[in-house]
Amino acid sequence: MFTSRYCKTELFYTRDPFSPTIQKGKLFGLGSNDAGGPLVALIGAFVHLVQIHSPCNLILAAVAEEEISGAGGVVSILERLPCIELAIVGEPTQMEMAIAEKGLVVIDGVAKGVPGHAAHENTINPIVQACADIQAIHTHHFDRLSPFLGKTKASVTVIHAGEQHNQVPAECHFVIDVRVNEMYSLEEVVEIIQNKVQSQLTPRSLRLKPSGIDPDHKIIQVANDLKIPVFGSSTLSDQALFPFPSIKIGPGDSLRSHTSDEFIYLKEIDEGMEKYIQLIEAYFKTK
Repeated sequence: MFTSRYCKTELFYTRDPFSPTIQKGKLFGLGSNDAGGPLVALIGAFVHLVQIHSPCNLILAAVAEEEISGAGGVVSILERLPCIELAIVGEPTQMEMAIAEKGLVVIDGVAKGVPGHAAHENTINPIVQACADIQAIHTHHFDRLSPFLGKTKASVTVIHAGEQHNQVPAECHFVIDVRVNEMYSLEEVVEIIQNKVQSQLTPRSLRLKPSGIDPDHKIIQVANDLKIPVFGSSTLSDQALFPFPSIKIGPGDSLRSHTSDEFIYLKEIDEGMEKYIQLIEAYFKTK
């Protein structure tokens, strides 16, 4: 088993994730599938189209901080871009086209109690309250279904309280990850969950809203002509920050993302580059 002090996730690696290796047609390495493979395929398509003097104005942006939607990522260049007719976001979708994706709101929850010695009766245990609230969140069903993005889903993904076995803590902290369809605003989702629990909830951000392209946009007809399946994505990307139309498509499989021994097939990258070229050329033939 390979372990690394640079890996903060609880994953068990059998190879060094920071040393890319190729074995039986697979490229192994952290970020190879999400989203190094799509980035390489986009770069290859860009170089090819520029070399043949494509009639369109192509812009390639290789940006960081996508996983955290950080200030040093795509938002750092948006004001410097010209008018964008259509953007392609490179993510592992098995070269199927995501034309909508759920929004995301991360919520910090705090259950407050009365601290004291575990042997005494004059305490209020915030862990007990947090457990009741987490159960309420787990069993709550958002009833507005999206025809394309399905249901809004809330998941408690982090919990922390206490330091010693004999002390009831003052607070219990937990984190809620909510994937939101277009039937709800992020503010509304926070309010709904707050009304279900006693813990105090604070959203970290309300800017990662659901996104989607106009169903009449011509890129969808191009996808149909090329027999590229379209779908609504439950995972977030830089699309949430774009003020212009965009689609999400790329080589690789989303199920491999954030897993130990992450990999992408070399043939997936090659095929992805070819399909990017086909897609862009077909799109500009419609102009």
